[in-house]
Parts: sequence; C-alpha cells; structure tokens
Amino acid sequence: MEQVSQAPDSAPRRRSVRVFGATLLCGLLLGGAVPYVTGTDGTYLSYLVLDERADAQGADHAAEQVRAAGGQVVQAYPQIGTVLAYAGGRFAEKLRGRPGTAAVGATRTVPVPSPPRPLAGAAFDPGAPAADVAEGQEDSTATVPDPGEHNDWNLAMIGAVERPPGRAALLHPPLDRPADRSADRTGALPTAQQLSQVTVAVLDSGVDDTHPDLRAAVDPAASASCADGRPDARSGAWRPDEAINESGHGTHVAGIVGAARDGHGVTGVAPGVRIAAVRLLGPLGQYYAENIVCGMLWAADHGARAINDSYFADPWKYNCPEDADQAALIAAVGRAVAYAQRKGAVVVASAGNDAQDLTGARPDHRSPNDRTSGPPQDRELGTECIRLPGELPGVVTVGAVDRNGLPASYSNYGRGRISLSAPGGDPDGGTDGAVVSDWPGGKYAALAGTSMSAAHVTGAIAVVAAQHPDWDPDRIAAALAKAADGNCVQTLPIGCQDRDYYGAGILALPR
Repeated sequence: MEQVSQAPDSAPRRRSVRVFGATLLCGLLLGGAVPYVTGTDGTYLSYLVLDERADAQGADHAAEQVRAAGGQVVQAYPQIGTVLAYAGGRFAEKLRGRPGTAAVGATRTVPVPSPPRPLAGAAFDPGAPAADVAEGQEDSTATVPDPGEHNDWNLAMIGAVERPPGRAALLHPPLDRPADRSADRTGALPTAQQLSQVTVAVLDSGVDDTHPDLRAAVDPAASASCADGRPDARSGAWRPDEAINESGHGTHVAGIVGAARDGHGVTGVAPGVRIAAVRLLGPLGQYYAENIVCGMLWAADHGARAINDSYFADPWKYNCPEDADQAALIAAVGRAVAYAQRKGAVVVASAGNDAQDLTGARPDHRSPNDRTSGPPQDRELGTECIRLPGELPGVVTVGAVDRNGLPASYSNYGRGRISLSAPGGDPDGGTDGAVVSDWPGGKYAALAGTSMSAAHVTGAIAVVAAQHPDWDPDRIAAALAKAADGNCVQTLPIGCQDRDYYGAGILALPR
C-alpha cells in the first residue's frame, strides 16, 4: 500500500514517513495475520513458471514441466503462458534451463505448510457460486466525520469541482459555470450516465461495496478476490479481510476514483463510473506477484479502461533482474501488464512514499518484508532494480503534490520515472491538507500518499474514456500528459517545469 499516514481532523500526530511505514509493515506482518511460521519438512514455496510461449499452449507446457518436476499447479494464466505452482525449496533449480521454460521464480521467502485449499470457481469466470462474506473490520486508522462533500481541495485542484469560495487559490482556475454539488456535471465533463459506461479496476486491499458512497459504483460481476493468486468471484470476496489491519486502504482509493455525488460523504473524480473491485491483499498482508498477475488479468478480461495499482509488489520493495527469482517476477508481472494494455486498459501505479530518486542508486532496508523473524537484507540498489508494477513499460506512474501544488516530501521522484503528479496531500495536514475519502463501515478517513495520487489519475482516465470511448490507452495517457503540462504553464510556470518531481505536470481534467 502506498498510504503515508492517517491525518485526523484534530491535533494530528506528527510522524516521519519512514517510521510510519515501518509501523504499518510490522502491523501487517506481526499483528496476528501470519499463519505460516514453519521450518519443518514438507513445507512449500510459491513459484511463477513462465513458458517461452506467452499463450495458452505455453501455460499447458509450463504445467507439464511443473508436474514432471514434482510441483503442484495451483493456477494457470493462459493469457500469458504462465502458471502458479507450489513445491519445495529447490524447485526453481530443477526447472530453470529446461527446453521451453523462460523463467522460474519464488514469489515469497517464507515457506507455508501446504498449497492453498481447493477453491470453488477458481477460474477466470464471473459466474462462480455465491457465498456470504463477513462484513466490517477492526482497524487502527482514525476516522473523521462525514465531510458532506466539502473537504475536496483535491478535486478543485484538478478541475473536477468548482473551487471552494473563500479558500486558498489552489491551482486550477474556477470552472466557467456555477457549481451544482447535487447534480451531474454538465458542459466539458461527462455526466454520471456517460461514466456508467466505463469500468475501472481498483487492485488493492479490497473495497467495501456496502459503503453508501460506493454501493452503486462497485460492479459485482466485474469484481473478485485474487488474494492467493486465484480468481475468486464469489459474492463479497472482493471486500476487505477483517483480519488484516489497514485493509481499508482499497475503499479509500475507490472513493477517490468514483464515490457517488449525492450530497453526503465524498465525491470521486468520476462519480458514476463502474468499479471492478479486485482484492489482492492476502492473509499475510502481502501483495505477492501472483496476486498482481491474477488481478491484472481479471481486470483486463472484464473490460477495465484503467487499472489502479496503489501498492508495490511484495516481498521485494524493488526487484532486481540479476536475481533469478526477482527476474521471473518482473517478467510475469510485465506480461500481465502488457496483456492489460493490449486489451485497452491504462495501467496506473503509485510512485512510492520513500522520497527516493528512482533514477539513481538507492538503499532498500525493508526487504524481504514477508519474513517472520530476523532483520531485512541491507541492499544497495542500482537503477536496474525496479518497483512493480510502477516502473514497467507504459505504466502511468504518479507522484504526489500537496494542497499548494508542491512536491510532497514523501513522494518518490525521477526524470522519466514519474509520468505526472496529482494530489496526494500532507500526512500531518488533517482534513484540510490530507485527502478525505471513504473507509469501511460507512466511515471516512483523511490519508496521504502516492496511493491517493494514483487514484486521482485513474478517475481522470475514466473521464477521458467516457468522453472518447474509441481512444486507446496511449491516446488517453497522452491527453492527460498534455493537460498536466498545460496546468503547469497556467498556474506554476517555474516550479512545475521540474520534471524530476512533476513528470508531465499536475493532473488536470482535459477540456
């Protein structure tokens, strides 16, 4: 997750980005959500096995190779010639170099006692049998009162709503028409009816579709869980797992994208859009590569025009191609992203909250983050080591700015690595400086991070797709880049030209 901090309305606690990140990570890994602590015989690791053929025949051949080497196939990804397998610790060495095998990599570093249990409906098919899923969760994130659609400096900045009277100038000039906060917007921006023809996917920790702001937005037929690398389309499987702390992140992101405009709560960038809620966060609090592959393929096959990825792939914060396991993860996620792009989706990713220059050497003191004991590896990384999926070809990678349009102190940066910037907020800014959005259980929270920035861009893509249904991903991304550049020229003619931090500029809805 790329959330920096919660920002309650009154007396927010000040904390550094790094301290908060470490605290959150410990909560995910050690807060009672780690069922697999084992070192005995008969344990398994999960592996992605890629065939040289990135198609169904390749997946069949990869599955044959897995079984011949003593592994168990848990899920096939015929769209990209890849399978998910479980096997013992030296399984990869058995397969690497075999004819037709392109890459094999362990997706985790801590073994589990067994492969996942059989899952009814484990296929890329939305018609799986229904089952009830528990709702609600306990969470440590502070919530804020219902904002009544008034804490939306972020929407005013990008031109999605009228600039609030009596407030700071922000960046974007006022719209040319009176604000109507209770009805569909008219003129240059699409109506809710037009937006309802567009589907975007939120790949995250799950989305609470019972939230009043999201009840009409989440499309059950396009939603699923990929929390163990297998698509589970049973009713409610896409909702947050109440056993995992901070699993409200996806609901917050979804609210920024498409919360309803109804006079209550918050408004999304694209109110009326259909949201495919795809839960990636598994029981260990991790976004493993197989979860990402599963979610990306599911979203692409269910018509998503944009796919929001506000996280990085676990267990390695950055994946380095010189490591055989990590090279396989790069290749597998890369195939899934390329497939989604070919199917017509713009893949959007958060840039990250480590205040690091992605074009230079940098440290990684957190990986692997799925360990259950001992310190992380102290890695010094070169530019060849990348964040997944944010630094893959064609991905729109989003940095964060605060309410004043200045680069957020936590946001990663780097010329050529940041596509554009969008409102991410200040983690210590309260409801006036962070981004207020939905939280599970009908609640609201003020958060900050590049997660929030990416969600604004995903909503903007929905707006462009509603206006131009025939545009392909490259043309949509180009339109956003052009509008962002124009926003800089009009509002921050000097500082916004620093492409290291802003990329093309600050997000603005194209007119």
